[in-house]
Amino acid sequence: MDSAGGSELFESYEQDYEAIKVSIRERLNASGSEVGEVKKQTLRAADREIDEANEILHQMEMELLNLPQGSRTRLQARLRGHKTELERLKQTLKRAQSTSRSTADRDELLGGASGGIDLDTASMDQRTRLLNGTDRLAESSRRLQDSHKIALETESLGAGILSDLRGQREQIIHTRNTLLEADSNIDKASRTLKGMARRMATNKLITASIIAVLVFLILFVIYRKIVS
Repeated sequence: MDSAGGSELFESYEQDYEAIKVSIRERLNASGSEVGEVKKQTLRAADREIDEANEILHQMEMELLNLPQGSRTRLQARLRGHKTELERLKQTLKRAQSTSRSTADRDELLGGASGGIDLDTASMDQRTRLLNGTDRLAESSRRLQDSHKIALETESLGAGILSDLRGQREQIIHTRNTLLEADSNIDKASRTLKGMARRMATNKLITASIIAVLVFLILFVIYRKIVS
């Protein structure tokens, strides 16, 4: 959800940039047919809007940091295009300002009143955009704080998981040692049983031999008595 919200905020900045870009172009185009103080005020208003456009692009660049890599790469290409486009507008403004300084100020008195009205309108537009920008900055700050809080919670959860894994590892090692000890005892018992089996077999063989000898002696005694 954060990624989607970040993308929407980026696009909101982009819409504001497009609007102010249109205004800059209109002022630059209008300055071509203006002279004197009117032209100077128009160019100053365009200059202020270029600064504002720069700030919007900066906010767009900051917003990219909150997006996943896939969306970030796609939007970075658009941001580079906007920066290139704004740089062209800056160059156009510089040329217009240079031309304005070298052009005779023939219509200064006639254009003064309308220029003041245009400047007031530009100031109001700029104030409105600045207020909107402040609201978006506050929203970005809130989202960054939320992201920081989530990061801290994730870190705490990760530490708890690592602690549980460490405890499970110790239990597994203890169980493994117990199994090795039991295996060793089983080997000892197996060797003992095999030794007992060998001794039993030997005792049986000895017993059978003794019985055979006794039977032989008995038969021998009986035979001697019969012969005698």
